Amino acid sequence: MTISAGDKLPEANLIRLGANGPEAVSTGALTKGRKVVIFAVPGAFTPTCHSAHVPSFVRTIDQFKAKGVDEVVCVAVNDVFVMKAWGEATGATAAGITMLSDAGDYTKALGLSFDGAAAGLIGRSKRYAMYVVDGVVEKLQLEASPGVCEISGGEALLAEI
Repeated sequence: MTISAGDKLPEANLIRLGANGPEAVSTGALTKGRKVVIFAVPGAFTPTCHSAHVPSFVRTIDQFKAKGVDEVVCVAVNDVFVMKAWGEATGATAAGITMLSDAGDYTKALGLSFDGAAAGLIGRSKRYAMYVVDGVVEKLQLEASPGVCEISGGEALLAEI
């Protein structure tokens, strides 16, 4: 089953790199009583993700905050060390975007996993952006193709909330 607007976000753990190494972040704790933007990419450092998707949220994070969004989160099925390096390389970390790793459980629970074997992308996340209020998906912008960032970019989601 694929997640839709109006659905409660499934409980799953994402991973961040804390001061003492990798640590779990539950989706319930992340979203309870909060307004959160979560966007996911097929892979860190991949062309569209690196040059279009993340930069769109770096450009718009202040506008999301002005609309009352508590946190903007980027998720990828990559390890926490890659996510840390990617956040630094794109300016996402400096902008205040939280970079979280998914071991695949969260993406599978959303029904949004795919394989792009031709590019070596196995068990990855489809490209999307969602606006979550108190654990409920209010808006979901899901791209039809992983190589496109049109309706899932920061400006497009910002216009919907």
